Amino acid sequence: MSAPSESETGNGRSNGSATKIQEKNRARILEAAFSEFAQFGYRGARIEQIAAAAGMSKSNLLYYFGSKKDIYKAVLADLLDIWLAPLRTLDPQGDPREELSAYINQKIELSARYPEASKLFANEVMQGAPMIGDVLEGSLKALVDEKTQVIRTWAAKGRIRPVDPHHLIFMIWATTQHYADFATQIRALTGTGIEEADFRKSAEETVASIILEGVMAKGG
Repeated sequence: MSAPSESETGNGRSNGSATKIQEKNRARILEAAFSEFAQFGYRGARIEQIAAAAGMSKSNLLYYFGSKKDIYKAVLADLLDIWLAPLRTLDPQGDPREELSAYINQKIELSARYPEASKLFANEVMQGAPMIGDVLEGSLKALVDEKTQVIRTWAAKGRIRPVDPHHLIFMIWATTQHYADFATQIRALTGTGIEEADFRKSAEETVASIILEGVMAKGG
C-alpha cells in the first residue's frame, strides 16, 4: 500500500491540525460510503467507488479503514447513534405525556430527514445483523434497559398505565420508522410523504395521540 499524502493524513502539521484533517477525511469517507451502501447495499458497494466519491485514492482510504467491512460497520454505528439520540433524552423526571410525545415527534422527524439511513439499518437487521450484532446486544441493549426502567418507574408511580416498556418502545419504533422504510408505499397510497410538512405534522399528531391514549393513566 502506498503511503497517504500529507493532505489526506495531516502529516507535516501540528498534532491538532493533523487530527482535524484526519477527522475531516474520515467524515468524508463515511459520507461517501453511506451513499454507496444506500444505493448498492453492502455486497454491491465497492471500495473504489467509495474512495472516488470521497475524493481520494483507494490506498489513502485504506489508511483510515482496513476493509469495506470496517467502513460499513462505522457507517452503521454512526446511523445507530443518530437514531438513538432521541431515546437518550427520555427524562425520568419529566412529564410522561410530554416526554413520549417529544420522542415520537423526534423519531418521525428523523424518518423525514434520513429515510435512506433508516432503510439501510433496517436491511442490516433483517439480515440478522451480521455486522452489528455485538452493538445490538451491547450498547443498544444497555440504553434500552435504562429507558425501560424509566417507563417502569412512571408506571409504578401511577403516572402511566402499567404497560410493558419494551413493547411500547418497539411500537414507537415500528410506527415512526414505517414512514421512512415504506415511503414508496405511503406515497403510492396517499400521493404525499413524510418529507411534506403538513403530512409530517399529521403523522406526528395522529401517532402520538393514539399511543398516548393507550399509555396515559386516567387523568394523566
